[in-house]
Amino acid sequence: MEKNISKTATIFLMVFLMFAAMTTQGQKTREGIPDKYKWDLTDIYGSDAEWREAKDVIAKKLEKVEIFKGTLTQSAQNLLECLEYNSSISKEASRLFIYAGMNADLDTREMKYKGMRQELQQMFSDFRAKAAFIQPEILTAECETIEGFIKEEPKLEVYRLGLENMFRTRKHSLSEPEERIMALSGMIGGTASSVYGTFKDAEMPRPEVTLSNGENIAIGISEYSKFRAEPNREDRQIVFEAFWDNFANYKATYGEMLNGNVKNHIFRAKARHYESALEASLYPKNIPVEVYHSLIENVNKSLPAFHRYLEIKKRMMGLDTLRYLDLYAPVVKDVEMNYTYEEASEIIFEALKPLGEEYVSTVKKAINERWIDVYPTPGKRSGAYSNGAFYDGHPFILLNFNGLYSDVSTMAHELGHTMQSYFSNKTQPYPLADYEIFVAEVASTFNEVLLFNYMMNKVEDDDIKLSLLMNWLDGFKGTLFRQTQFAEFELKIHETGEKGMPLTGDSFTEMYSDIVKRYYGHDQNICHIDDYINMEWAYIPHFYYNFYVYQYSTSFTASISLAEKVMANEPGALEKYINFLSAGGSDYPIELLKDAGIDMTTFEPFEKTIAAMNKVMDEIEKILDKK
Repeated sequence: MEKNISKTATIFLMVFLMFAAMTTQGQKTREGIPDKYKWDLTDIYGSDAEWREAKDVIAKKLEKVEIFKGTLTQSAQNLLECLEYNSSISKEASRLFIYAGMNADLDTREMKYKGMRQELQQMFSDFRAKAAFIQPEILTAECETIEGFIKEEPKLEVYRLGLENMFRTRKHSLSEPEERIMALSGMIGGTASSVYGTFKDAEMPRPEVTLSNGENIAIGISEYSKFRAEPNREDRQIVFEAFWDNFANYKATYGEMLNGNVKNHIFRAKARHYESALEASLYPKNIPVEVYHSLIENVNKSLPAFHRYLEIKKRMMGLDTLRYLDLYAPVVKDVEMNYTYEEASEIIFEALKPLGEEYVSTVKKAINERWIDVYPTPGKRSGAYSNGAFYDGHPFILLNFNGLYSDVSTMAHELGHTMQSYFSNKTQPYPLADYEIFVAEVASTFNEVLLFNYMMNKVEDDDIKLSLLMNWLDGFKGTLFRQTQFAEFELKIHETGEKGMPLTGDSFTEMYSDIVKRYYGHDQNICHIDDYINMEWAYIPHFYYNFYVYQYSTSFTASISLAEKVMANEPGALEKYINFLSAGGSDYPIELLKDAGIDMTTFEPFEKTIAAMNKVMDEIEKILDKK
């Protein structure tokens, strides 16, 4: 579900055997997986040697930046040459970074590609320090001067939004020496996140457990993701306790890592004279902080709807007490929704047909031409993401596909990101192709809406319908309520740090406990939160992304409204949506959504989302009452 920083077939027997081997004997090694299920990163560079040659070439280009110093406000041509130079450096740097970064993600235990990435971080940190004069120098001019340059030189038009935003955020810009220091600080700013990823995904020991059938397994992140959906409650408890107790063993370490990340955000906010780390994150994107606060307020007011969902889950599972470890388990007995990767692909093709032929044909291309790394392997980065930064090529998707329906949904989700990157890169010039995270999650959750509606229209069996309806409600839980819960925690830890109060493993755990228990109605006996769940904060990588998670929730509300318009064949709705996907960063996020038909500064998208949630719960209760 992340963007940074945003693609067939074999005979059924072979796929079945491969899937069975992966789920019963643990992960396959990377060598044991056919190439067609793995990224082809030679599309970026043909080899590590080619990457290094490209790095050496760009290193020489970086030395030229200082020739622009003192010239930027003299003429439109001077300004254009500098901006075009900077843009070309950015594009080449992205290509270098994604090759090293995505290779590193395939085995986080391997240090070679981490080292290559560190080389780039050092090189471009030095470059940013040398180029720190650009913004302060441009800001010595008046807005009218720059506007005159744009009228004089049409090629500057693609830089208009960036220049306007530069003047809009002028009061938070620093002098050249200060900007140089800020650029140099980038060398250490990501250390906490890097250490966190390496430790959690590669070096943290995996506890071994014995399941109820006598099977011994080591519980890593991939195994936890699989076994938390295990129908056997006894096995779920075994896995949950072992997994979270293992995190608790390193509570102090995780606390120091997250503390370092929060302190980095606070430092950068104070250095640029923002009132808070939250404002420092949102203001440059022209997103009012009220959007963030309103989301938390609205979700807290709507917790009764969330508690209704939890009560339905408890009823369907036939439990006296619903526990946190029950939340991912199947609610309909004897309904197994397992899929091979090929089956998942075909379902997604059909579900996305309302978006048109070009959209679906490009999704097929993504799958057939190895844009996707499909299966979990030892050391591979956990979770899933789409990376659309290869402007002259195509996006890539990382999955950890285990064959569950949730994996099908995740695949559709990441393809949404990929398609937004594809359309934006195809339509927009490079300076306007990248889009903010605030709009990125609209495209991904939009695909999940289409997938759900396709599946609901396809099946007639009540038990399968119940399973799908509950899976969709799980999406409301996971995307709207859970991500807002995370957003509230993220805001709380930053506010605590800004007050000078301690941030430790213990304090993070205490703050997380208070929030998670309130959301899940622990004190109201809605859902019991075992003490070990209070370590969940250490598991969430998004807390290192600088106020990222709230955008899942806001995007979810926007995507539901947009998808309803497209599925209802509202005149112009599909065209507006494709235009939205193609818009890149050509306007501010709030404005792009307004053009698509959604105003995120109002309560309407949220109210429609809660109404849609209650409608699904009404349908579930109707089926349950009939049964």
